[in-house]
Amino acid sequence: MSLSVAIVGLPNVGKSTLFNALLKKQQAYVANFPFATIEPNVGVVPVPDERLKKLAEVTKVEEKMENLPPIVPATVEFKDIAGLIEGASKGEGLGNKFLSHIRETDAICYVLRAFSDPDIIKQGVKDPKSDFEILKLELQLSDEEMTEQHLKKKNADASALPLFSRKPFLVVLNVDESQLVESREIEANYAKELGVSENQVIAICAKTESELSELSEEDQTTYLKDLGVEKSGLERLIQKAFSTLGLITFLTAGEKEVRAWTIKAGINAQEASGVIHTDFIKKFIKADIVNFDDFVGNGGWKACRELGKVRVEGRDYIMKDGEVVEFKIGA
Repeated sequence: MSLSVAIVGLPNVGKSTLFNALLKKQQAYVANFPFATIEPNVGVVPVPDERLKKLAEVTKVEEKMENLPPIVPATVEFKDIAGLIEGASKGEGLGNKFLSHIRETDAICYVLRAFSDPDIIKQGVKDPKSDFEILKLELQLSDEEMTEQHLKKKNADASALPLFSRKPFLVVLNVDESQLVESREIEANYAKELGVSENQVIAICAKTESELSELSEEDQTTYLKDLGVEKSGLERLIQKAFSTLGLITFLTAGEKEVRAWTIKAGINAQEASGVIHTDFIKKFIKADIVNFDDFVGNGGWKACRELGKVRVEGRDYIMKDGEVVEFKIGA
């Protein structure tokens, strides 16, 4: 299961800068991803997960491997949508084409300009609240038009339409670098002003993220520390985008690879097994499950089995985030 997020905004709000930083993050991890050629306007980036490295280290020791097994993280696919303008729902600025691209995604990421650089022209940009209302209005008008056209058809069912209003969304505030140290306060204030949940708002400096993407991990840590922040904006964006759809991961660990698998929260073990291979659903027998801390603390599968830390769960067991799993599948 993959998560696809559309990056949407008015012109000159920093969308391209943000997306280019995401692309650089993709390139840094590209060797780990089992995907085909990606279009220029699509970036597939990893969901940061420190648990995977720990699992790999444990597996290396348990399996007596010379090197760490390959690590495959969960991923988020970001699609860069060309700048929308007022009137996009009526076709202004090739709006209909851009709107159709947004419909293909699972969630929307609205990028709003909150930085103060006077050298970047404000093309139709007013202030974050007004810009947010313009973007939402254009999508709302497009929804209304789609619904109206659809209902003209015989036996049409409006509930089957891919309406924007049904998509979960995030709001990225593109702020000045000097504001990053107060990002939590900014997020809280704008969440109240925009009428959305604080969990949906992320303050990011796209320019800073672009600069960070050029640095080594060690230098990134130093840079962020100097700015007075713990995590990069991109890391927070990716994690929030992942959780926006109510997704969780279960983990697998072995010589072949250590991997995070994406599933919807609330699904059972049998359904989860199908994420690895669809045949597993029909041939599911049971799931051996270990809590992550037990797996790492006791040194892997063998020791966990000897200590009775491995639980045997049936098809109806509801999966939890971060569990280490080994499915038993019939012939």
